[in-house]
Amino acid sequence: MRTVRLAANLLAADLGNLAAEVKRLEEAHVDAIHVDVMDGHFVPYFALGTEIVQVVRKMTRLPIEVHLMIQQPDRYARAFVEAGADLLIVHLEAYHDPRRTIALVQEMGCRCSLAINPMTLAEKAWPLLKTVDQLLCMSVNPGFMGQPFIIEVLEKVRLARCHRDKNHLQFDIAVEGGVSDETVGPCVTAGANQVVIGGPLFIPKDAVETTRLLRSRANEVGAGG
Repeated sequence: MRTVRLAANLLAADLGNLAAEVKRLEEAHVDAIHVDVMDGHFVPYFALGTEIVQVVRKMTRLPIEVHLMIQQPDRYARAFVEAGADLLIVHLEAYHDPRRTIALVQEMGCRCSLAINPMTLAEKAWPLLKTVDQLLCMSVNPGFMGQPFIIEVLEKVRLARCHRDKNHLQFDIAVEGGVSDETVGPCVTAGANQVVIGGPLFIPKDAVETTRLLRSRANEVGAGG
């Protein structure tokens, strides 16, 4: 049984009060801080960069996940690892050789995750799952905040869990996009052992209570894996 981990998506935070937001997340006992990086090409918007990773790294000992929603993750991987990333997430759909990028990241001593978009068949990731530390299933289309959870992605999570168990692999399964107290349970039931939480952690005043509720909902159905 795998413990369900909660990562807080910093893109939903008040970046003008970053120190206070990071402290609030620490007090809420989240398991990691998730940083979405967007290049305006792979996705329509620009968001965050190495500078914010460097700043957050100085503020906390929490693990930092950097999600590269960019066309050429291989070109910028080293900069984000050096900035302080503990996990680097690269997209299968980006313009690169995923196998080489994964190897590059891990050679630098950083964990690597492979992300797949909602319209990407899960089976396309199978050849790479022997080498990655995590598979991230996007449950919204990347690049836009506030989208509703795409329920069909749960079947992809289930398939990934079955593939992992059948082949005796060790990668974690994460879900990002539209995860809330209503959808975290189904994610875990399908096989996820990590979820990325955005708005629900930052909109309410009491992040501690929100984290407690999310963990409770996840534990009700048991850890995925």
